[in-house]
Amino acid sequence: MLGFSKSKCDPSLFILSDSTVTIYMLVYVDDIILTSNSPSLLQKLIDQLHKHFSLKDLGTVDYFLGIEVKFLSQGRLFLSQDKYITDLLTRVKMDDSRGISTPMVGGQQLAKEGTLFDDPTLYRSVVGALQYATITRPEIAFSVIK
Repeated sequence: MLGFSKSKCDPSLFILSDSTVTIYMLVYVDDIILTSNSPSLLQKLIDQLHKHFSLKDLGTVDYFLGIEVKFLSQGRLFLSQDKYITDLLTRVKMDDSRGISTPMVGGQQLAKEGTLFDDPTLYRSVVGALQYATITRPEIAFSVIK
């Protein structure tokens, strides 16, 4: 596709690279994020894509798939899922809960016995949402997989 190679790590990421220029294209359903160290070649790619697809350029990314993107100095990015996590807490009626310094008590033994969830679909949905939140909050990963 336009000379891009598929990333070995992420099937949604495509890379076009030579000795001096690299272009990254991240595709998710009908959303695309493009970035490059060459603004002129990036614009040429956008022009090419416009020839084949109906595109709407939303400018610099600030929110994508529940992830807030903030641009810092020296080309660094800060990724946050504050809104995503706040929305999740609201959905499960925990928006008045307080944070703790560790997401799970060390050495705690989990048991299979106990009260079943009233709504297993909600449980699976929340666990999936928490797994997604580990993108920017890796410290909860251990607790989420338990």
